[in-house]
Amino acid sequence: MSGLFTGRYRFADKVVEVNSLYEDVHRYCAVYRTDAPADLIVTITEKDIEYERSRSEIKTWHDPYLEELAVYRKICEKMPAYGTILFHGSVIAVDGQAYLFAASSGTGKSTHASLWRKLLGDRAIMVNDDKPLLHVGDVTVAYGTPYDGKHKLSTDIAVPLKAICILERSTDNHIEKITKKEAYPMLMQQTYRPNDVSALQMTLPLIDRLADSVGLYRLGCNMDISAAELSYEFMSR
Repeated sequence: MSGLFTGRYRFADKVVEVNSLYEDVHRYCAVYRTDAPADLIVTITEKDIEYERSRSEIKTWHDPYLEELAVYRKICEKMPAYGTILFHGSVIAVDGQAYLFAASSGTGKSTHASLWRKLLGDRAIMVNDDKPLLHVGDVTVAYGTPYDGKHKLSTDIAVPLKAICILERSTDNHIEKITKKEAYPMLMQQTYRPNDVSALQMTLPLIDRLADSVGLYRLGCNMDISAAELSYEFMSR
């Protein structure tokens, strides 16, 4: 095992000093590196790595990979204090506004985002395809991070979030605006809920404010580009 490695990275406008046991996480986060003073510090121990192993279905993951997960978990435990949460979803920006697609695993949110890119070309920019950070306020802002899913689709940008769209599989494409009450179970399910009690207590009001700050939609969709045409035209009004 290597010695202690240190670097500072900007996530959601906060500078995080990361002290790690392995160098891999610093290569992973290299695009976000900064020399600015740290707002918060994350230090990884063997115990943190073993915790990630205990949560994983694959027990043979190498320690450097598990440390990458541990770093993001520790960052996201601290972020609610700054009004920011981790949300599991795919965020794409078009003409300076971001749209977040949320769904149960395997529904096809990344596929739907790819249809938007096919439809809109260079106008569509992936903010993050898996685990964006959202700073929640009167206007919620979506941020790219290096933790962006198996296809590694993200950009180091911050974009105001216009809408959250909950995807469901359907043979026929249809979309509707939904209420906060209807959207809330999915918002709760897809938001990272910290282990720390005080951080969790800060997270729950942020989820509530998130629901108030954006348009909320439900899309029944197939995998045809017509689904992207419908959802973009409806939500971008």
